Amino acid sequence: MTQLATTKAHQKMIEKRRTFAIISHPDAGKTTLTEKLLLYGGAIRQAGSVKARKAERHATSDWMDIEKQRGISVTTSAMQFSFGGYHINILDTPGHQDFSEDTYRVLVAADAAVMLIDAAKGVEAQTIKLFKVCKMRGIPIFTFVNKMDRAAKDPFSLMEEIENVLGMRSVPMNWPIGVDGDFQGVYIRDSEKIDLYSGGEHGARIAAKSRISVEEAEGRLDQHYMKRLRDEIELLDVAGDPFDLEQVLSGNLTPMFFGSAITNFGVEPFLEAFLSITPKPLARQSDQGLVKPDSDFFSGFVFKIQANMNPAHRDRLAFIRVVSGEFQKDMNVWLSGEDKQVQLKQPQQFMANEREAVETAYAGDIIGLFDPGIFHLGDTLSDGPKLKFSSIPIFAPEFFARVRPEDSMKRKQFLKGLTQLAEEGAIQLFKRNETGFEELLVGVVGMLQFDVLEHRLKTEYNVTMLKDSLSFRFVRWLEGDPPVPIPDLKLTSTSGRAIDGDERPVLLFENEWSIRLALENNPGLALTETASRVTY
Repeated sequence: MTQLATTKAHQKMIEKRRTFAIISHPDAGKTTLTEKLLLYGGAIRQAGSVKARKAERHATSDWMDIEKQRGISVTTSAMQFSFGGYHINILDTPGHQDFSEDTYRVLVAADAAVMLIDAAKGVEAQTIKLFKVCKMRGIPIFTFVNKMDRAAKDPFSLMEEIENVLGMRSVPMNWPIGVDGDFQGVYIRDSEKIDLYSGGEHGARIAAKSRISVEEAEGRLDQHYMKRLRDEIELLDVAGDPFDLEQVLSGNLTPMFFGSAITNFGVEPFLEAFLSITPKPLARQSDQGLVKPDSDFFSGFVFKIQANMNPAHRDRLAFIRVVSGEFQKDMNVWLSGEDKQVQLKQPQQFMANEREAVETAYAGDIIGLFDPGIFHLGDTLSDGPKLKFSSIPIFAPEFFARVRPEDSMKRKQFLKGLTQLAEEGAIQLFKRNETGFEELLVGVVGMLQFDVLEHRLKTEYNVTMLKDSLSFRFVRWLEGDPPVPIPDLKLTSTSGRAIDGDERPVLLFENEWSIRLALENNPGLALTETASRVTY
């Protein structure tokens, strides 16, 4: 075991780590903001708009072919970069509602979340869902109001919306100048300076910037901008919430930043302020108590598995969140899923699908490990006590289809592809024998996942999938032993019985009425909407 003296140098490495996820409703500009953070961090020289006019550029974090074709994120990208002395781990999550389960899982690995809001639309449905997950985890939430270069809602109305819809107070850290499609820049409240922006080649490169005093701005901006700014700042100072770090870190108050990711307005001030406020790596709950980042042993957990990030090598990577201690290349650790010692080989860090080898990593870091098939979502790794971190839940899919390969001679590749994609958490697999022969069912959270499944089976496994949509809309796992053998349960004729990928019995229903009837007709039957991942 690598015993770590908690030296000042090691403590400093931990304190400079920041790990956060970006969440939003689809099309609020999340992947674009990620790109701009990388641009300012020096990780990329030129940002590619998600729906770029020119085909040669795509967003760095949208690495899968289907993402580049459609201009949406369907999987979470993990990226690292440095800025202002901080080592940043950023998780760009899919905003599309069909991929929300991936987002839920990834929020387990984040210490903070940046909530992106479209300035013209305010708080939207998907934002509310993801916000609730963040609140459940108790992590701090920072708000970036995006697309200020277009006509926007009144900033005070947006603050009110965050409080009324999300139940959270907000404290603006900067304030927009010009909200009617005439955005001029931002006023930074703590320094009482104004950032005026110009250039930036439609946001592809770092924008030219001038930070000036309010007095200088008087000669540069029209008087109506300055009068409105003075009036609004006065109102904020008198009636607004003061900045309270304790309230922010406990998730009760959200610092609010205004900007425009596509044109880079407000991105750098946001990054600077965000890094100074957001927490260093947090402690994690395990079955043996709280594990602190500066503990004298290495520990971490698997929060994501991704196959075929490099189609040429047909590889599989397990994404690990380091919780405590220091990771070292080729170290031996106990793996909870296998209950044995394993050597951690080929560790890597990422810029989406571009990777670089890593020798050491510290609490807060996200690393990828070559996976020969031994890692499972939620597994714990430790070179100290054999502890287990809290389980990552499985969410109930809402759409189901019977699947089979078009060419029965390719059944082996077909099963391999389905199994690997299920292990990633991209789909859920079920087997059903009620019809006299074994059927393979796929369950997904959203319909678009079927398109992704077909695309990935075709491009990564060279198999064409045939599917028959089923009318089931609910799956329920059984809690405890059923009152009678499962085949003897009294269910409606449209309900079904199956087993999940971990061989646990499940029931499939078309509607909530069928679920209620099953519970009424089978006294002692207990059903649940989510399941824990099997601890191997």
